[in-house]
Amino acid sequence: MFQNRRNIKAEETVKLKRRRSEQQDRTLASETTSLLKSQLTHPPSPQIHSHRNQTACKIKNQNPARNPKNPKKSQSYALDSTPDRNVAPSGPPTLSRRKLLSKSPPSLSSSSGAPPRIVHRESRPLPVYQKRWFVVAVTFFMALPFFALALFVLLGLGSDHGSASSAHAANSEEVQITYGTVVKLMHERTKFRLHSHDVPYGSGSGQQSVTSFPNVDDSNSYWIVRPQPGTSAKQGDTIKSGTIIRLQHMKTRKWLHSHLHASPISGNLEVSCFGSESESDTGDYWRLLIEGSGKTWKQDQRVRLQHVDTSGYLHSHDKKYTRIAGGQQEVCGVRDKRADNIWLAAEGVYLPVTESK
Repeated sequence: MFQNRRNIKAEETVKLKRRRSEQQDRTLASETTSLLKSQLTHPPSPQIHSHRNQTACKIKNQNPARNPKNPKKSQSYALDSTPDRNVAPSGPPTLSRRKLLSKSPPSLSSSSGAPPRIVHRESRPLPVYQKRWFVVAVTFFMALPFFALALFVLLGLGSDHGSASSAHAANSEEVQITYGTVVKLMHERTKFRLHSHDVPYGSGSGQQSVTSFPNVDDSNSYWIVRPQPGTSAKQGDTIKSGTIIRLQHMKTRKWLHSHLHASPISGNLEVSCFGSESESDTGDYWRLLIEGSGKTWKQDQRVRLQHVDTSGYLHSHDKKYTRIAGGQQEVCGVRDKRADNIWLAAEGVYLPVTESK
């Protein structure tokens, strides 16, 4: 019985020691936690580390009798021999601070120096109607009908113009030039129209000048076809090759004239406008000579006009006036039958044929 009391007392002593040891462990843990918090807030100092070492030594000295045979008890006091990872060991403050900060929340840059990981978000594919090739294809197919329509219109206009031109050419071959017709005479090689205006020559006869003009729509290029005086020809009669005619300038009512005066530029026979409705002479007579197999004068038919008195052919060339009639070509008479003194009846007012049988 005495032995039992002794055993109970020993057990109570062991329990009391165990309670004290657990209480000391709790105290140590709370001190360690507060120490870590203070070190995270403020840099550690050597005094804190020394105080921590003194506390650890005091705890070790207060518990001299520990059972080495009990691994559970010795394991609870491992803090005395090996420093805990959360407890800053003694040494330089910077080393302790680096270890304590290693337990802080991880930042973008890791302690090992590895670059931060960049996460790329995978882009969603575009729908078909937003892709470039789809937009280009739709635009092309939308514009295709307009291109086809424009091409059709252009081809239609071209064919109409070609047919109109061919019809005009066919009709112009049948248009007869009669007495009383108002016509523009075009020089075949240069495409200039026979022209006159109320400006006299500065040399030679001093009569009204005659030139050739580049523009088609000039009113000073119209001439009225008149017959030779004393003949039975009348308005509406056709004109045969070899017939003597007169050309009256419609605006000034003077006659196309020539004589032996020298022309201003080339020195050939001068061609001028002279006379009036009641005044005309043989210097106004021109013989119509049709080129080819035609017998009567028609529109767009190649003809020559030979002056009766001087035998000179009505002629024009590329030499132009520079001052008063700037840009206009000289018109003169040459006695040689050249390929470049051909004229054609172009624009005009053509009277119908009224010749009696």
